[in-house]
This record gives sequence, structure tokens and C-alpha cells, in this order.
Amino acid sequence: MPRPSSTGSSSSSKAGRPKRSVAARTGKKPVGKKSIGKKGLASGRILHLDVFSGIAGNMFVGALLDLGLKRKELEQDLAGLGVPHTLKVRRTQRGSLAARFVEVGVPGQGRRRGAGKSGDEHSHKHSDKRSDKRSHDPTRDHGPHGAGTAGSRSYREIVDLLGQAELVESVRTRALAIFEALGRAEARVHGVSLDRVHFHEVGAVDAIVDVTAAAIGIERLGVDRVTSSPVALGYGMIDSSHGKLPLPAPATLELLKGIPTVPAHVEWETVTPTGAAILRTLVDEYTSMPAMTVEAIGLGAGNDRPGPVPNVLRAVIGRPNDALGRDRIVALEANLDDLVPEHFDYVMERLFEAGALDVSLQHLQMKKNRPGFLLRVLAQPGDRMDLAAILFAESGTLGVRAQEWERLLLDREEGRVDTPYGRIAVKWFRGVDGGVQVSAEYDACKRAARRAGVPLREVVRCAEEKARERVG
Repeated sequence: MPRPSSTGSSSSSKAGRPKRSVAARTGKKPVGKKSIGKKGLASGRILHLDVFSGIAGNMFVGALLDLGLKRKELEQDLAGLGVPHTLKVRRTQRGSLAARFVEVGVPGQGRRRGAGKSGDEHSHKHSDKRSDKRSHDPTRDHGPHGAGTAGSRSYREIVDLLGQAELVESVRTRALAIFEALGRAEARVHGVSLDRVHFHEVGAVDAIVDVTAAAIGIERLGVDRVTSSPVALGYGMIDSSHGKLPLPAPATLELLKGIPTVPAHVEWETVTPTGAAILRTLVDEYTSMPAMTVEAIGLGAGNDRPGPVPNVLRAVIGRPNDALGRDRIVALEANLDDLVPEHFDYVMERLFEAGALDVSLQHLQMKKNRPGFLLRVLAQPGDRMDLAAILFAESGTLGVRAQEWERLLLDREEGRVDTPYGRIAVKWFRGVDGGVQVSAEYDACKRAARRAGVPLREVVRCAEEKARERVG
């Protein structure tokens, strides 16, 4: 498996969610500017969810499959759960849009037609149109049914199941986090402890498969950041084994605390508890689609509902356009026709000591056909006066031109690697194609080559080989 790894609303980052570290939430260590993790620079891949018609567990999984998640790989990974089930995926039509519809089947129980399969959503079927008119099945509900209820699994049993499953650790971490959010919401709604939340057997399998598949998809697609539009909510009432309940369902609304929402203007359930738990756990920011280079678009289907919009979840994956860093620098220039060439080394040293980012000298043919030089200094804008003073003092120029430029920067990190020739400074940087490249620092390699009495190229080769090993 790959690496472990709107309208009317302003953005909200992890709104209302209990704080937890990046490692706890995603299973990945944050990468700092001056250190590099085993897997190297963050790839920066973004998944944006367009929740204009809501979200449910299998809508999310269907969208990921439509984005390019391979079904065979997903089924292989889900086999690690050890939970008997079948997965049916088919193309369908929602309004004028083609989308992917996912169904979970439980042996001996028939095929499940729900799009969201957790929380009270097991009674609020978000299903394909062939099952829309089926009566409510109370065996799919869960809540404070009490320990030992026949044909049910407790929250703790599901946690133990996920803990023992053969899953990549980051997938396990995400799945557990989604189930915890779901379980705590149900516990608050029903006024019971987390240990008393039980899932009926069919609904529990649906939820386990949907939640784990969601975590697998994030991993397999290499997603580092998830954003979402504000969440569109339907209205009305729905039948459940707990009686009539308002929409959004109580557990769904509990999970959406602090998350920006907008009216969907439809009289049906748009967001299920599983869908809300996925949003609450995985989404980093609620905003319009961020600047990115789009790589793929996926549509996951819910049931075929009448209304003004097709019942699909749209997912967009790509890389951010702002992967290139930006800053402002100042360029200081002077045309010189009387600089003694042997003094240039000294002038350069003084400029670098005063904070210059780069210093260059170009040959010019100047007025009166005199040979001369263009001396250019690149620096942070705040250092311009100090550097100009050195140019006036050391070069003999009577004027210095200054102009601010915008500079684009590749994402980079600096560090040291251990080699047989000592610790060598290196840089890692990500190219515009997304690939990580390495470069050994010349001065460090030169000193090491002299100490060891070996060719410089051997030190450079060894240092860059070690640096590549760090990014796997």
C-alpha cells in the first residue's frame, strides 16, 4: 500500500472539534521546514468535497472510487477487517450526472441499499431508487439498546475489531477517529455513556465497511489535506425505531456543531451520521474550492431523490497552485567601469556578510565603448540601505538602482545526512512536477573530500544517495 499517511459562509478550520495532534488524527508526523520525515516533503495533494447535496458514507466511498481508487485494492484492504460482507459498485445516473453507487451486502441479510450506514441513518435510508419505498427496518437502528442486545455490536467491540484488523496503521487511526466521533455523538443524543452505544449487526457491518473504506481511500489516493464546501442540509421529519425524528437527524446535527452549513431546500435527509462523522474527522477547512491543479473529479451517488439538484457528492483531487512559495526581494544594481577586478571577491564577501541573498557580476560594454561590469545584489527589502552603503563605499559607484521583485520559490527543506565522510549538509526540494530532488551543499562536500582525501564527486554522490533514502 502507498505511504501511511459557498455561499454565505466564511471558512472554518476543524470547527468545534476537540483538538488532537496531526499524528493522532492522521497517523502522519508533521514535517517542519528544517527537518524532513522519512517520506520526505509533503506531497500537498488536496481532496475537496463539494457537499451541495449532502454526504453519506457510501456517497463518499463512491466518489473516491470515481476519482481513481482501485476497487480491487479497496477490497483487498477491507479483507483485513475479517468481517463477512460483499461490495457492489455500479455506475448510475442522478439527474443528468453519471455517478458511482456503492452497496454493502451482509451474508444472510440481503443487500443493503443505504448510502449512509451509521447512526440513526440505518433507519433513515439514503438508498437507491429501487429501495426508496421500502418500509423502515428497525433492525438497522442503533443507540442505547444496552449491552448484550441480540444481534448487535457495542462501540467497544467495534473498536476492538478495528484494533485487531490487518490494516495500515494510518488507516486504523482514521477509522477509529471517525467511529469515536460517531459514537460520542450518539451517546450525547441518547444521554448515555459511550460504552452503552450499540449498533445492530447489519448496520454495524455497513458502518464498519463504509468508515474503513473511507480511511483506505484517503490513504490510497495520497491525500494530505481535505477541504469542504459548507454542508447543505435538508429538512422535514423521518421515521425511526425511536419514533419520528426531525432532520437533520439528532446525531448528524450533533456532529455538525461548529461546522458551516447552508440550506439544501429539499425535504429529505441530505447528511447522514456517517457522512457527518467523516466530515468532522477528515476535513481540515470549510471553504470554497482552493486554488489547485485539478487531477480528477469523482461523483458518488446517493439515492435517486426528486428535487432541484442531483443527489451526488462531488469530490475533486489535485495539487495546490500555491505549492510555489512567494516572497518579495529587492534587486540593487550598479554599472561600474572602474572596479578593480581583483577587489570583487572582497566586495562580494562584505555583501554576503551584510545579508545579501545573491551577488553577481556581468560583463558590459558601456558608454564611450568602455568595458565594464553590472553588479547585482539580491536581498530582503529591509537590508537594502545597509547593502547600498557597502556598494557606495567599496565599488566607487555614484548611484544604485533599487527595484522590488516578486520571487517564486520551490518548497525546500535543509538538513544533514550521515555519510562515511562525516555529516554533510543537503537540501531537499520539490519540483513543479511533484518529484522530490536532492542537492548536496558544495562547501560541505569540499571540506569532507579534503579531509578524507577522496574525489569530490564521490562525497557528493554519497551524500545525495543518503538524502534520497530519507525520502523513500
